[in-house]
Amino acid sequence: MRPEAIPAVFFYEFFLLSQPHEASAAASTAMGVSMSFKRIAVLGLGKVGWLAATLLHEGGFEVTGVDTQLPQAEVPFMCRVGDISDPAFVTELLSGAEAVLSCLPYHLNIELARAAHVAGIHYFDLTEDVPTTNLILELSRTSSGLMAPQCGLAPGFVGIVGASLADGFDACRSIRMRVGALPQNPTGLLGYAFNWSPEGVVNEYLNDCEVIEGGVRKLVSPMEWHETVYVEGVKLEAFTTSGGLGTMCDTLHGKVDNLDYKTMRYPGHMELMNFFFHELLMREQRKLAGEILTNAKPPVEDDVVYVHVAAEGTQAGSLRRKEFVRAYYPIEIAGARRTAIAWTTSASVVAVIEMVRDGKLPATGFLHQEHIPLDVFLQTPTGSLFKASASSRH
Repeated sequence: MRPEAIPAVFFYEFFLLSQPHEASAAASTAMGVSMSFKRIAVLGLGKVGWLAATLLHEGGFEVTGVDTQLPQAEVPFMCRVGDISDPAFVTELLSGAEAVLSCLPYHLNIELARAAHVAGIHYFDLTEDVPTTNLILELSRTSSGLMAPQCGLAPGFVGIVGASLADGFDACRSIRMRVGALPQNPTGLLGYAFNWSPEGVVNEYLNDCEVIEGGVRKLVSPMEWHETVYVEGVKLEAFTTSGGLGTMCDTLHGKVDNLDYKTMRYPGHMELMNFFFHELLMREQRKLAGEILTNAKPPVEDDVVYVHVAAEGTQAGSLRRKEFVRAYYPIEIAGARRTAIAWTTSASVVAVIEMVRDGKLPATGFLHQEHIPLDVFLQTPTGSLFKASASSRH
């Protein structure tokens, strides 16, 4: 193997070497010695949490779902009503679990991660919030279980794909990742529907974005760097938003010349959002901004998730470009039709949890999504949905 190449195994070996002393047992786990677990609590039973809990149940886990009220529909797993802001309730809940998955708004994850750290159990979440992830990284230095934030679609799956495309390059000059969760049949000037958390979307639109440009790690403003992208002949615009890279800037600084993440929308969206947040000063009232936007553009059932990831680099002296371009649509899971954003997000985190259970990922320390081999991810029962359900030109 060429020493200067950056194959996927490099990322995995880098992961093991970068872990604290307490994580040394991870090496034996990662090499196939299973440290299996079954009991997992899923907090937040919205569309994503409910589906994640269902997939985990179907995958052989003993699931306890938790929310402020019981689901109206019949569920195949145990459910509890509780206040996750009550430390006593959370402590009691986690005492009977071996892992916890947070499908809660990002601002609730810090205290839950701390509770999981104290309980010595595995922690998984879907957050795109960078400060939250940084705190969880600190907790992981002394954790008994695995701390695995950012396990959703972006960050999450898209980082796994981006790292896999860089596999084998002698030198990688760029990794560009774009994701868009959109209505199939857009209306109005915004061409959007809030199938994802409005709080999360506002956060992504207003927080600074990490990138690597020309080998230099930096922060850039959101809703800039506008470009045009086509997926399946559909014209889309892409622009910078925060959080989508996860920890990739940490991992790849000095190894990739250019690295960035952008959100894809139908043309015209970015200009209107800049007007809304900056000229109308709605950036100063984030909660109200989310309420206004959700009231105007409620969720839809017919959605689509577009993924466009490309990496460029040299191999054997020749410049090459690798692409992963997909469109994911609603599918049926457990007898019900699931929106594209719900199943892609749920499947991403459940596949990672399956890999940890089966000893295919370390069981302690901090999990970087870019360290997860794409081929192994796609071989999991839940990760295989990304192969079976993709519309693509490949």
